[in-house]
Amino acid sequence: MSLSGKIAVVTGGSRGIGRAICQRLAALGATVIVNYVSNPAAAEETVASIQNAGGKAEAVQFNVATSEEIEAAFKKILDAHGRVDILVNNAGITRDGLLMKMKDEQWDEVLNTNLKGVFLCTKAVSRGMMKQRWGRIINITSVIGFAGNAGQANYAAAKAGIVGFTKSVAKELASRGITVNGVAPGYIVTDMTKDLSEEVTNTIKNEIPMGVLGEAEDIAGAVAYLASDDARYVTGQFIHVNGGMFM
Repeated sequence: MSLSGKIAVVTGGSRGIGRAICQRLAALGATVIVNYVSNPAAAEETVASIQNAGGKAEAVQFNVATSEEIEAAFKKILDAHGRVDILVNNAGITRDGLLMKMKDEQWDEVLNTNLKGVFLCTKAVSRGMMKQRWGRIINITSVIGFAGNAGQANYAAAKAGIVGFTKSVAKELASRGITVNGVAPGYIVTDMTKDLSEEVTNTIKNEIPMGVLGEAEDIAGAVAYLASDDARYVTGQFIHVNGGMFM
């Protein structure tokens, strides 16, 4: 697979799964725009790791939940590079709590970042992709969006919403040479999971047929495939990367 000459934007690309995706796309030849919100040091670490490996990357700050910031950021990207070929909607947050105790703010924050952000960023790149008649949009959902999880009604709703959004946009853009797909990670070793107790981690492992948590690179591999010409006839689909936890 080669992504030489392609311009890729990865939201939430400064660490964890996002960082692994940035590194994999860059290793395949893409110029990667690493989006971040509040941690410029982490974003620059990602950029440096790519550049040190001989790749091309730069960091761009914007909040995916804010349309004005997205408009300004994508104008900057287009002015500098002329196009966006690949968009990976990876940015996400959690604000966990049981439904009866969940505050409006917890619901709104998660839906705005995890779902509205996908809508806004996809909208921002779609016109240019339609004109060039080539594009790859890859949305990171979650096993929780398919299976649900107590204490994560907001997160599950947002991630399930991405599923319907992906299928709808895939149908809208297919005739223009644009594919829209998703990757649904299971439990992956990231900053979100590293603080789980040993007891909770073992409980999760017992629910996974393969018996281990995944690595960020496992998700990056699925994204790389969907971004490549090898997946040119794949659209509206989801790759579940979860060790068999959800089938």
